[in-house]
Amino acid sequence: MSAIANLVAYDGATTPVLHTLVPISVTKDKGTVTAEWREQLTAVPLYAQPWAKSTLTRLGSGVWKSTLKTGIPFMEAVVGGTGLGYQAAPKVAYTNTMETSSFSSERGDIAGRSLARGMHANLLAGRTSSYVLPLSGNVAEQFDQLVAPS
Repeated sequence: MSAIANLVAYDGATTPVLHTLVPISVTKDKGTVTAEWREQLTAVPLYAQPWAKSTLTRLGSGVWKSTLKTGIPFMEAVVGGTGLGYQAAPKVAYTNTMETSSFSSERGDIAGRSLARGMHANLLAGRTSSYVLPLSGNVAEQFDQLVAPS
């Protein structure tokens, strides 16, 4: 089992920003392993940090379900205040989230799961040219090898 490690990825901005999500926790509950990451921006409250969460579980049918969910919260803009000088603290207005799940047969193999992940990732990225798919790291190992971070 791989040790949980930082997740590093660019966002989809016009000028992409590199985000480093640091490990927060790994929990095991009734056969499901859940790992959580969060960015550590110094000027942003914890609840407003970009985050990621992965789960790996074996369903009753024997099929493995692997999920990666990411979220980028957006803070509301606080304008003005009261005549007494009070201004409310900003809060998260909304969070855009994405979730990808795979359902892998217990009879499947690593190469087949890697092929499926590669095609899915390339479709999400709009890639139409050859690209070498990363085969290591917490996310790749979870989806391809069915190994959750520890």
